[in-house]
Amino acid sequence: MIVYEYPFNERIRTLLRLEDLYEKFVFFLQQEHPYQHHIALSTIFEMLEVAGRADLKSDLLQELERQRQTLLGFRSNPNVQTERLDAVLSDLDRATAALVAAQGKTGQNIRDNEWLMSIRGRTIIPGGACEFDLPSYYAWQQRPPRQRFEDITGWFSPMAPLFDAIGLVLRLLRESGRSVGIVAQAGSYQQMLQGKSYQMLRLAIDESLGATPEISANKYMLWVRFTSQGTDLKAKPVESDVPFELTLCNF
Repeated sequence: MIVYEYPFNERIRTLLRLEDLYEKFVFFLQQEHPYQHHIALSTIFEMLEVAGRADLKSDLLQELERQRQTLLGFRSNPNVQTERLDAVLSDLDRATAALVAAQGKTGQNIRDNEWLMSIRGRTIIPGGACEFDLPSYYAWQQRPPRQRFEDITGWFSPMAPLFDAIGLVLRLLRESGRSVGIVAQAGSYQQMLQGKSYQMLRLAIDESLGATPEISANKYMLWVRFTSQGTDLKAKPVESDVPFELTLCNF
């Protein structure tokens, strides 16, 4: 199954973008070639651009506290698994404490590092990080993989609490919905939402069907249209029925 996610608002869109960047960062950080570590470092610079909103940290703290208060209300419910509830509450407390302890603007340690900022300025230019442009950076890339790994990890570590909080918030959001099996008649599906507020849509489809969803939605209506790719990779409307699973998520 391939899972597609669609954010209903700009806040969730930003969190999903940061999560995507973080997953790529972790992957390339674990590699050993200088080119792969270059991508990991460039990804940190992209994170700074996306996480530049001054209110992102406060938004996350408010959401973590809101989730905590909501979950505390379930303690008296006999149908709730106490151990699982306590584990989630512990995760919330830990993420909140780490985020509160993170001083200053997100990534300020990187902005204060002139050497890193010189690399950031050159990476914006196509091919701008060549050895003759940044000889000191080229020299750093020749260091042992373990040392490069530790350097990049150290530069990223002040940002880690933010991404831990993002991961927890998105996990709770994804777990808030229930999957429903649906068949898109002739490759198209519409659903009236009647003004109900949702944060995110998740759509799972069998990979073997070769169908790709194009999603548009607002608080009134959801529309999914399936397309397929030919040998020229151009999108063509699917005219047959397409079964899929739909999950509407909301805190």
